[in-house]
Amino acid sequence: MHAPLRLTCRRAALAANYRWLSGLGHAAVGAAIKADGYGLGAQAAFDILAAEGCRDFFVSTWFEASHLGPVSDQISLSVLHGLGPNDLTSAAHIPATPVLNTPGQVERWKQIASDRPCDVMIDTGMNRLGLRPEQIAMLDGLTIHTLHSHLACADEDHPLNERQRRMFAEVAGLVNAERYSLANSAGILLGEPYHFDLVRPGLALYGGVPRAEADGLVVPVAQIEAQVVQRRQIRAGERCGYSATFVAKDDIEAAVINVGYADGYWRGFSSRGRAVVDEKMLPVIGRVSMDLVILDCSDVPDLQEGDWVELDFDLPRAAAQSGMSQYELLTGLGSRFERRWV
Repeated sequence: MHAPLRLTCRRAALAANYRWLSGLGHAAVGAAIKADGYGLGAQAAFDILAAEGCRDFFVSTWFEASHLGPVSDQISLSVLHGLGPNDLTSAAHIPATPVLNTPGQVERWKQIASDRPCDVMIDTGMNRLGLRPEQIAMLDGLTIHTLHSHLACADEDHPLNERQRRMFAEVAGLVNAERYSLANSAGILLGEPYHFDLVRPGLALYGGVPRAEADGLVVPVAQIEAQVVQRRQIRAGERCGYSATFVAKDDIEAAVINVGYADGYWRGFSSRGRAVVDEKMLPVIGRVSMDLVILDCSDVPDLQEGDWVELDFDLPRAAAQSGMSQYELLTGLGSRFERRWV
């Protein structure tokens, strides 16, 4: 079945980003493959990164873990949301480790699998998931593989970064674990004091730029393309799109393409986004619709119905255009794309 949308991901780019991150310090480098590999395909990302030597992977839920293929004994797969009351059967059958976040999860694990290693999350200031430092006494009796925390503001220069690092270092000195892990993609770029034993990048693996230090060093992974549905002329003074927000000053040629906000090409790109054909930029004109986008293609006279155009999906630039975060842009890519790794 033909799909008029293509999401093409480059294996070499993902591998290059992993190697670059691995060269930034001495800690082991894992990989977050949650949210279906940040929208690009968890299984493919897992296979590519495992071949590069990655041995630590992170998903959000047991449901996500269940959709991965066989995981070898040399691979550590951690479930970040821990062990809920409905996860007991999954935890008994899926070769993954829960990251325990609450007193209830700790007690649940002690009851069903106290002889198995677990991971634990400590909250050091984000107030999202994790035990408070004063609750660590309840960890007695557990075999902890990795003790985690998570930085709230690593993508900016914020005083909470150093406060969280110091608090985590203090807790690490009190809790016996095989390894300690704090930094995500942005946290890695804060420097080696934040790395501890294991870092957990996500965004930077998939082509996102988490901090200015990574600009020009992270390789784009994803390319999105859409087919032209119709080529038409918009005459001077005419309007186009919902709410008629665009008015043509002169006669222009327009290409209507097969993509919209249902595919994760958000309304924030209205009259701000752009596409590329033969190295020529085609601006989005008017509102992004659910399934369609209108481009000014006056500079590409040969563009016809059925031709493909590439959407400008440089993540930092697309984030600035759309008002969405790089994370939202990646994970919001919809199911109508034909996903392929090349």
